[in-house]
Amino acid sequence: MTAGHIRNPVLPGFHPDPSIVRVGADYFLATSTFEWFPGVPVHRSTDLVHWEPAGHILDRADLLDLRGVPDSAGVWAPSLSYHDGRFWLVYSVVRTIGHPYKDVDNYLVTAPDISGPWSEPVFLNSSGFDPSLFHDEDGRTWLLNIQWDPRDGHPAFAGILLQEYDPGKQALIGAPRTVLTHDVLIEGPNVYRHNGWYYLMLAEGGTGWNHGILMARSRELTGPYELDPAGSLLTTRDAPEWPLQKAGHGELVRTGEGEWFLAHLASRPVRTLAGARCVLGRETCLQRVVWTDDGWLRLADGGRLPSLEVAAPRGVAPTPAPVRPARDDFDAPALAPYWNTLRAPATSQWLSLAERPGHLRLRGRQSPHSRYDQSLVARRLTSVRCEATTVVDFRPSHFSQLAGLICWYDTTTHYYLRLTHAEGRGRVLGVVFTDDGAYGELPSCELDVDAWPLVHLRARFDGPELRFAASPDGVSWQDVGPALEATRLSDDYGERLRFTGAFVGVCAQDLGGTRVAADFDWFELRDLAP
Repeated sequence: MTAGHIRNPVLPGFHPDPSIVRVGADYFLATSTFEWFPGVPVHRSTDLVHWEPAGHILDRADLLDLRGVPDSAGVWAPSLSYHDGRFWLVYSVVRTIGHPYKDVDNYLVTAPDISGPWSEPVFLNSSGFDPSLFHDEDGRTWLLNIQWDPRDGHPAFAGILLQEYDPGKQALIGAPRTVLTHDVLIEGPNVYRHNGWYYLMLAEGGTGWNHGILMARSRELTGPYELDPAGSLLTTRDAPEWPLQKAGHGELVRTGEGEWFLAHLASRPVRTLAGARCVLGRETCLQRVVWTDDGWLRLADGGRLPSLEVAAPRGVAPTPAPVRPARDDFDAPALAPYWNTLRAPATSQWLSLAERPGHLRLRGRQSPHSRYDQSLVARRLTSVRCEATTVVDFRPSHFSQLAGLICWYDTTTHYYLRLTHAEGRGRVLGVVFTDDGAYGELPSCELDVDAWPLVHLRARFDGPELRFAASPDGVSWQDVGPALEATRLSDDYGERLRFTGAFVGVCAQDLGGTRVAADFDWFELRDLAP
């Protein structure tokens, strides 16, 4: 009995740096969230084929404060494990990115159940990012992370550190040891024990087109480690036309039947004249892996390329997950778990589902360039052919008051179909944008909509193109502005470090501080037919 086939990506859209663990019959995947809140979503499965949301781990303000962090900073590379009847999660909070410095703190939280309650964060260290825990057979627990070196003339990725963690003291003990350095950039360390060997799984080459996974092994946890003589276990660096690109950063899980699977990230690029761009960001995939007679790990399908379809585990029945509704009518007392906010949780100071029942009310705050107090809620794109639609009741009285539908990568790159006020005209609808940090407007395409009772807004993604449209009744639509370059909302556009993915959502701004309200009746995000 099998559950059929795993179809990659198993978590489409922005779900990078997957960490996987099995507890009994259940598998759990945790992924990075960077500047988005809540932090670290978890998905659950019993067959590795069908996955359903299982909440977020860092879902309280006391667990995570990201106000002010740069774009693509925040929560990096969480690693989930299970030991002594508890879930353990280690993760990095990065507050400075770029060169030469990385201001990063690594933390640990634990819980008796994946749904919590999660403990207060325990500070571990600040030496580098990508932490993971290894729980050895002798009961000892060890922390691994990379060593970051900001000095000129030295490799920034300066090796893999290992240090023991004492759960009783809730602290690291002993001196950290560098167990491996390499001429190629290595990060994302995880240790596994198998057949008398300690195996070190590493992300290599940086999380871009050169990405891959490399293995090393040692008879002793502290080394010395020998690198796999065959080179990368997984990579697409030599296959630029392969449908899954940037494959790397993985973790292993063993099924109850003794089969091994590798969770890893990959991206599905949109091909453009400017090059390949990954609008959906880095997504979570699964591959079958096997151990060779000489004790090295290999892809079960052979070679080094990730497969789009993989045989499911033996011995489990398929367990389809509930289908996520395309439309949210905002009738529930709380936001659905697929909604995300920037850097901080939604509070009643700026978001309400009760003040006007059946509506999402957003009170305007800071601009789309703010890293502090934005009134914005958004959903991940999971397809590059999709359509987002909403309707807003908004009565601005000043040009500093805005609300509408936003297609988002980060504060430096986004497209915004916004409703505002213009002197002598009343309500107007138009497109503003920020392009790799440069703000712009499209005044020639503005519509006078003061007579419209409600304003329906639409964003349609079609591969490399994005088009906005508006309607007074949801039936008769007219385009607002020209076709826009959707692929600018990607990891691969611009000069900055970018690690997230495209979102679409609704937002409101009141730059005068009066917190005028915008009411959204519903929001729909639907894939388009091929």
